[in-house]
Amino acid sequence: MTDRPFLRRCVTGDLDAFADDAWGRQAVLSRADDLAKHDEAATAPGFADLFSLDAVDELLAHRGLRTPFLRIAKQGTVVDSKHFTGDGGVGAEVADQLRDDRVAALFADGHTVVLQGLHRTWEPVARLATGLNADLGHPVQVNAYVTPPSSTGFSAHYDVHDVFVLQIAGTKRWHVHAPVHTDPLRTQPWNDHAAAVRDRAAQEPLLDEVLQPGAALYLPRGFLHSATAQGETSVHLTVGIHVLTRHAVLETLLAGLADDPELRASLPLGLDVSDPEALAPVVELVARRAAEHFSLPADPAHAARRLRGRVWSGNRPESVLPLRQAAAVHALDADTVLQTRLGLHHRLLPDDGGRLRLELPDRTLEFPTAAATPLATLLAGAPVRLGDVAEDEAGDATVVARRLLTEGVLVTPESVDSPSLRSPRAAGARTTTGGTTER
Repeated sequence: MTDRPFLRRCVTGDLDAFADDAWGRQAVLSRADDLAKHDEAATAPGFADLFSLDAVDELLAHRGLRTPFLRIAKQGTVVDSKHFTGDGGVGAEVADQLRDDRVAALFADGHTVVLQGLHRTWEPVARLATGLNADLGHPVQVNAYVTPPSSTGFSAHYDVHDVFVLQIAGTKRWHVHAPVHTDPLRTQPWNDHAAAVRDRAAQEPLLDEVLQPGAALYLPRGFLHSATAQGETSVHLTVGIHVLTRHAVLETLLAGLADDPELRASLPLGLDVSDPEALAPVVELVARRAAEHFSLPADPAHAARRLRGRVWSGNRPESVLPLRQAAAVHALDADTVLQTRLGLHHRLLPDDGGRLRLELPDRTLEFPTAAATPLATLLAGAPVRLGDVAEDEAGDATVVARRLLTEGVLVTPESVDSPSLRSPRAAGARTTTGGTTER
């Protein structure tokens, strides 16, 4: 676990212990001073390199945000967007751009501003989400919560995804309680257990802490929480981890039943599905066919193909600067430094025709077997000078590199946002038992 630098930004202490003992099981508080000792990724104290109060104003005033990138709430009540959005004016032709003056008025009245999908609108946060997706193996989203002094945006509730809370500015007091419904699925929101949540929140909390800037809090899904800003404006990032579950694996196995024509058949005309006796023969048939299906050896490769779609498409890879990327394709020479694009999942496999197949989230690229040698180096993850890439035939490395650059698989330091922030990278290529590489 030591090569997971983006996870290290969120957790202090031993990462193996976190993975074995806390992940999905325990709330974990990482204090600012302790994180600062281990956070080699930081380019500024605490999380100041990720977000700030000035960044909030920049997004609200100058970026033309629209719903649903903004949500406003007070004491658990969400404000209708018509109260803070309006017409974008001549040439914009949109009716739901946020109005900065209305946002200011609501904030002054004690409302919390939620900047949603921040991993799509603010580059340093996007980089964090992409890196965490690579480190954790689960899709990641990020919201920012901006709360006025002495205000509470949302009452006690639980989330259906794990979260890391990263305190950016100001302080916030957090109350955390044990779950009333352990490991909720996305179809099991907290309001399904509203009475139990209310009762549990009235009890002694598991954790009662004031988060200082630079501190982080990990909460597994299902843990109840509420937070109140202290004497100044508070900003924190909520990093939502959309964890894959064993139930998700079951769903992929059940999907195989779609190949059974008997199960795809329509129910009888006029069947009263509210009548247990009338429905009994259908239930028995479905149960029998499912039992027969599960009596066969499961195909892990089939399940992996279905599951990986959730992870591979859950986060976009790091952004490229299109004009610079295009220029890099034309300027490619032996001195060009190349690197795989951070967060771009891929898998290299041989196909039945003797060629190589590079599987990407949205497409598959084919290469001749002669490309195997340069591909092994170019997809390994580490920066490499093109002139140092091994090849079986002169010129093979250049041909392969040019295609991977054109397809956005490889990047140069000049063609990505903030090249000075490219370190730390996610771990290098991971090799499977089948001899394939995957990031």
